[in-house]
Amino acid sequence: MELKDNITGLQHLGLPTQEFKRTVDFYKSLGFQEEMRTQMGPKDQAVSFLKLGNLVIEVYEVDAAAGQTGAINHFCLDVRDIEAAFTAVHGLQYPLETDGIQALPFWENGIRYFIIRGLNGERVEFCQRL
Repeated sequence: MELKDNITGLQHLGLPTQEFKRTVDFYKSLGFQEEMRTQMGPKDQAVSFLKLGNLVIEVYEVDAAAGQTGAINHFCLDVRDIEAAFTAVHGLQYPLETDGIQALPFWENGIRYFIIRGLNGERVEFCQRL
C-alpha cells in the first residue's frame, strides 16, 4: 500500500499552551466541544481534545510554549455565513488580525474571511467560499 493510500485526512492539530484552562475556554467559546480530557508525562500535564465538525485540536499544557506564529501560519474554520461568524466572534472581543472581513479571488467565486489571534499566538481564520 502506498503512503498516500494509507492517509485518510487530518486527524488533529496540536497546540501547546501555558494557559490550559483559558485556551480550552477560548475554543469552547468558538463552538468546539471537549471530547476528552486526560493528563500526560511525568508532571501529569493536562491534555484536552476539542472537536468542531471534523476538526480536532489537541490542547496540551507545557512549561514553555512559543506563543507566536511559527511554520504553520494559521488554521482555518469553514463557515456558511461569514457575516454571522464575524458578528459572533467580534462580540467575544478577541483580537482581530485583519481589518474586518476581507475578500480574495480564490476558487470559482472567491472567498471572504477574517482572522483572529488566539491566546497562544495562533492565528484562527474564519472563511466562507462564495
